Amino acid sequence: MSKPDNINIPRGFLFSTVEAAIKKPGRKDLALIFSEKDAAMAGMFTKNKVKAAPVLLDMRLVKSGKGRAIVVNSGNANACTGKQGMSDALEIAELTASGLKIKTNSVFVCSTGVIGNPMPMERIRPKLAELASNIGKSSINDVAAAMMTTDTFPKIVSRRIRIAGKAVTIAGICKGAGMIRPDMATMLCFLMTDACIDKSFLGSALKEAVKNSFNRITVDGDMSTNDTVLIMANAMAGNEEIKKDTRAFKVFCAALSALCYELARMIIQDGEGATKLVEIEVRNAATDKDAEKAAFTAANSPLVKTAIYGNDANWGRIMAAVGYSGANIKEETTDIFINGLKVAARGLSTGKDKEANDRLKAKEVSIVIDLNLGRGKAKVLTCDLTEDYIKINAEYRT
Repeated sequence: MSKPDNINIPRGFLFSTVEAAIKKPGRKDLALIFSEKDAAMAGMFTKNKVKAAPVLLDMRLVKSGKGRAIVVNSGNANACTGKQGMSDALEIAELTASGLKIKTNSVFVCSTGVIGNPMPMERIRPKLAELASNIGKSSINDVAAAMMTTDTFPKIVSRRIRIAGKAVTIAGICKGAGMIRPDMATMLCFLMTDACIDKSFLGSALKEAVKNSFNRITVDGDMSTNDTVLIMANAMAGNEEIKKDTRAFKVFCAALSALCYELARMIIQDGEGATKLVEIEVRNAATDKDAEKAAFTAANSPLVKTAIYGNDANWGRIMAAVGYSGANIKEETTDIFINGLKVAARGLSTGKDKEANDRLKAKEVSIVIDLNLGRGKAKVLTCDLTEDYIKINAEYRT
């Protein structure tokens, strides 16, 4: 699979993919990202109390703030697999490290797929040496494709910026289409940069980028056991070290945030069975927290999502969702707009539902909910809910 157009790869990153037939044969499903030099590392992980073995392993490893490699598989989440699951994650790290001739604690392990099944180590184990020996023979696009589950396309974005006269590149790949309601990041996201940046500041930049991208999306309201976002910075751009509260840091953070937002948008565009990308914006809430509650509740409502799919401007469903969201709202102060058309004013119909139905036929839908109670605001990306979502998930393990 060739590299997509306009994708710049940060200096010093190499890739490899192999087929291990983890869930079924016929595709590459085991991948490796490798930095030629030690990299600063930062990560964010699911807040689900049920965490997959590789998540628990990576949460421990990331405390060092450094690493060299990420090995990822699709087809099996290695979640709810007990002590054996952790043993398998550790063995994957050890065998990968051995093949690359690096320290085991510099290898991060990530998995995605079916929960509750033991890892098929008899198929994975012999492929890890091949994965390491093939380093540099695959592209970033190959890795993005290998980690897909129900995704319909690989998700890859890059940015090139200048830091103190030096060209710095940031690239990112992610996977995710269902089980998306993160509380940290998305299902799996790997970010790479050749920037030189202090590891603690790298973590701050990642946290800010995730806040308004991956933490503001939902497909179905379900949080994964495996959500992980990792960033590696190997300093091979040769720039002066980026430090906090400097112009260079602001430029880096802005680029990273824009890249993460674009990846998050791709996840919603690829939502399982989705036909429409939907942005829900809450304005003038009493607080930002209230705005976020109202936006996410409307975005996760099956009634709202199915109405959007059916081109039915049933704004009453939106009003009802906001009403039970836990946010401070007043029916008599609330206005609702669908693709720029006001369908509810001060809690009452404007009589423009038919026109709004036509506007819902667009592939991208904007819903604005103005609570007129303060200055709080939030935006959430979601998608519609279709018959295909049910079919995909009803047949997920078959």
